[in-house]
Amino acid sequence: MKYIKIIVWVLILSNAQQLFAQANSPKNYTVSGFVKDALTGETMVGANVFVKGNQGLGTATNNYGFYSISLPVGKLKLVASFLGYNNSELEIELTENKKLNFELSEGITMNEIVVTAKEKDHNVQSTEMGTVGLSMEEVKKLPTLMGEVDVLKTIQLLPGVLSAGEGSAGFYVRGGGPDQNLILLDEAVVYNSGHLLGFFSVFNGDALKNTNLIKGGMPAQYGGRLSSVVDIQMKDGNDKSYQAEGGIGLIASRITAEGPIVKNKSSFMVSARRTYALDLAQPKIDQTRFAGTNYYFYDLNMKLNYRFSDKDRLFLSTYFGRDVLIFNNKQRAFNFSIPYGNSTATLRWNHLFNEKLFMNVSAIYNDYNFSFGGGQEGSVNIKVKSGIRDWNAKLDFDYFPSYQHSIKFGANYTFHTISPNVATVVAGGETFSNNLQSKYAHEIAAYATDDYKINQRISLNYGLRWSLFSQIGPYTSSIDQKVYKNAEPVKTFYGFEPRISGKYSLDAASSIKGAVTVTNQYLHLVSNSTSTLPADVWVASSELVKPQRGVQYALGYFRNFENNTYETSVECYYKKLKNQLDYSEGYVNDPSREVEKSFVSGNGTAYGLEVFLKKSKGRLNGWIGYTLSRAERSFPDIENGRTFVASYDRTHDGVVVANYQLTKKWETSAVFVYATGRAFTPVKSLFFVQQSLNTEYAPRNSTRLDAYHRLDLSATYTHRPNSERKFSSSWTFSVYNVYNRLNPFFAYYATEANFATGTAKATAVKVTLFPIIPSITWNFKWREKKS
Repeated sequence: MKYIKIIVWVLILSNAQQLFAQANSPKNYTVSGFVKDALTGETMVGANVFVKGNQGLGTATNNYGFYSISLPVGKLKLVASFLGYNNSELEIELTENKKLNFELSEGITMNEIVVTAKEKDHNVQSTEMGTVGLSMEEVKKLPTLMGEVDVLKTIQLLPGVLSAGEGSAGFYVRGGGPDQNLILLDEAVVYNSGHLLGFFSVFNGDALKNTNLIKGGMPAQYGGRLSSVVDIQMKDGNDKSYQAEGGIGLIASRITAEGPIVKNKSSFMVSARRTYALDLAQPKIDQTRFAGTNYYFYDLNMKLNYRFSDKDRLFLSTYFGRDVLIFNNKQRAFNFSIPYGNSTATLRWNHLFNEKLFMNVSAIYNDYNFSFGGGQEGSVNIKVKSGIRDWNAKLDFDYFPSYQHSIKFGANYTFHTISPNVATVVAGGETFSNNLQSKYAHEIAAYATDDYKINQRISLNYGLRWSLFSQIGPYTSSIDQKVYKNAEPVKTFYGFEPRISGKYSLDAASSIKGAVTVTNQYLHLVSNSTSTLPADVWVASSELVKPQRGVQYALGYFRNFENNTYETSVECYYKKLKNQLDYSEGYVNDPSREVEKSFVSGNGTAYGLEVFLKKSKGRLNGWIGYTLSRAERSFPDIENGRTFVASYDRTHDGVVVANYQLTKKWETSAVFVYATGRAFTPVKSLFFVQQSLNTEYAPRNSTRLDAYHRLDLSATYTHRPNSERKFSSSWTFSVYNVYNRLNPFFAYYATEANFATGTAKATAVKVTLFPIIPSITWNFKWREKKS
């Protein structure tokens, strides 16, 4: 590890003099500005800006659509490009620093259907590894479960990303656990990304602008997780004209409205979604016994922004979502309700100091809470609450000293409130409580990273992150006087997290890349299930729970063919994971006990090979992905330290995704997936001890379920495509699991015992969830007609 740190600092120091020399060179001037959608005014993330005839002399816009590039004096043509849009070219005479904004108009034709929003050779020329950008237009083309578009399920179709289970929005990345994925919505952490017990994600596709998955070579501005980052951005809102879009499906409806508050200066976006599947089924429910029983979820996204000047812009974005399960059995006087969900709010200020220095300041709030309340009327009443809440302040800078360097640096502070399963039971007129208290923690991080283009062939992205985590324990309180005292720190952890990745171009169409990433994780989630469930509890690092630490090595070959129509890559990776958590052997859920005391700690390894082929243009487009991988864990306190595969280990995982434009009005899509069956622990034998039946289990995760495979198809009919009419609509017909494959979701054992003869047997029963499921969705869009 110390050698990685030395390499990083040597690179930084050796280039410091060159950085300042180039930044102040009298022969170079800086061109900077924003790239936007000409129709809506939305800023464009990852748009390419380059000198015509020399794409090596170029840059890409940041997460806020801003670019800056230093260029030599003289006449030149500057080009802004974004796949799916017409290029914009401007000829300039550079004799001083210039501000130059680009507005790009859509230019999609049947021969230019695209799969990605990146520039055409970005996968070969950038230093990024294991990074994929997804446009919402592409996500919406694919077949869906019950007609609900889901960005997290689309991510599962990429190499190295595994589904947590049949139909689930949960996912595992390169052998990491479900808590090792950092999911961000407009910079706010989303701790539970699932609706309907994880079968749908909390992200309404109509409200989203951009999604970026990073599974290898994680840049230093991201931290707190070991495996991946899913960075999702909401739409800013159309600042030129009013528009609305939405859809009506079998289980949910949604609507989104956006438009200017002050034209070309400020805008809004509001999006809502609600399910009604159980509402429609209510007439079939026995109203005498189960009146009031219901299950639904809903989301609300909102975003406002205001541009004070070319240098200052303010954003406010919020998300609120809830699942509500209500069960009522009048005959037995038994009822319960389970409301749970996420809330986030992000206030951001963008400020441009000059042509080279861009700043973003963010104040972020996020909250996830779960509660259960119910019981037998007049007998027992139970209340359980848990959750996690953060207050976060961030300061980020983008500095562009020359066309060779793109530097990011910044810091952030987070105050965590972590609530365990606080349980209260009222029975027989008496109240019992487990007296568990919320715990609190400070998390601080600072980082610096430089994307350095050494020459046409060699580029480096190197950086360093430092993080600190201090748990301060529960607050003690006097309920009567409402006086709160901060407890002394329980434990403080800190560490350095160096990152480096590099690219060597073999020629204009191919390159070799490598990366080493070191990360620390201070918050943990240990679940008995194959997917994160609402009742799962987050815990902080402490004396009992040490921080997780991971080191990932990655190496890949990238090549494009036929003028970048075909993109290919082969990546291999190796991960070493420390302080992984699991429940101890014989664990029994006890609400009165602190969950940290039930954990055991161990180590893990994960390694694999990923192959990716994508066709990004033409009437037929899509991708093929294949992953060969292994994920292993070992714990000194489980089976004497024997190494076993994780429950989410998949030896083979393959995906084929295809889109085909039949006519201007009809487009079809197909998805085929195959994966090795999930590992589980089988029953070895049953035996009697003093007339009590006991179970002996085989070694952990020593058996697998049947292999998983499935074919999905969809067809979309668009009424009057490319029409200038104010109102347009489309119908999407989708079939999930076309050939009705009964894939096992999990297995349990049914036991038969004969106490008279002293014999018993256990039979494995496989449970499946989703047979063939057809769905239909009507989508519409209204746009204010241009005057």
